[in-house]
Amino acid sequence: MTAPDHSGQAPAAVVLVRPHAFRPNPLTLADNAFQATEVGQDPAVLARRAHDEVTALADALTGAGVRVHLFDDPEPDRPDSVFPNNWLSTHADGRVALFPMYAANRRRERRGDVVEFLKAAYRVHEVVDLSGLEHDGVFLEGTGAMVLDHVGRVAYVARSRRVDPVALDRFCRGFGYEAVVFDAVDPAGRAIYHTNVMMSVAGEYALVGLDLMPSAAERDELVDRLTAGGHTVVPLTAHQVAEFAGNAIEVQGDDGPVLALSARALASLTAAQRRVVEASARLLPVAVPTVELAGGSVRCMIAGVHLEPRTAPALAPVAG
Repeated sequence: MTAPDHSGQAPAAVVLVRPHAFRPNPLTLADNAFQATEVGQDPAVLARRAHDEVTALADALTGAGVRVHLFDDPEPDRPDSVFPNNWLSTHADGRVALFPMYAANRRRERRGDVVEFLKAAYRVHEVVDLSGLEHDGVFLEGTGAMVLDHVGRVAYVARSRRVDPVALDRFCRGFGYEAVVFDAVDPAGRAIYHTNVMMSVAGEYALVGLDLMPSAAERDELVDRLTAGGHTVVPLTAHQVAEFAGNAIEVQGDDGPVLALSARALASLTAAQRRVVEASARLLPVAVPTVELAGGSVRCMIAGVHLEPRTAPALAPVAG
């Protein structure tokens, strides 16, 4: 049996958005158990720290050989703009998808300038805009709601109000993915708001918060699907998921795959878990404690670019 080719899973380029007015979003607090309820910091200090953390992530990724397209966001009314993977995904067949967002103030995060840059720098033949589903109360928050196995063509999805079955079916049919849907809850019994906080699928391994899945049958199915796809399953505890160990993404650097994750996430991993990752990828931790107050971490901050470059594109222009 031929081993699966995972070379298309880790993007060699990414989009980051550096906010100037970051703050935890009050409209997402109700169902995001990872979000801080009390921040207790001066808003200007909070915004500056988040700005600096995105800069540090961009620098770390660039240093690893990942092509980074960094866009500044000076707008004061987009508190979660640091998480572009929720409204944007890109695909190796030359398509870009735009997604419907649950919180009304997050819908302003979709940016035409980002899409136009991608069209100029990469071979984009179609932009599939699903955002109109918002008007019907139908949501699908991109690669936050779905963890995509780009090679195996599987969309792993934890049920929540951020992913509607109608939108999921439309995406999967249109882009050629099979959905594997399951329940996942935090220790208090609340649905996990985004699949990508509990799960990351890399080339050779997958980090999965199996302890958060109450159904043994769904756990077994998930493990079987990942194993059949050539992935070594690394189970994460509920504590490790709370430390954002599942909110990681493998990207392609100059010297091979790199797992980008937060310093907090890395500190929660055991030596045995690190060894599984390091068998095929280098660990790249970056401290993002301010951004994590909003309930997301490094993976949420990264929108992978799976498109074919037209030429070697320059960095996107940034404002101030």
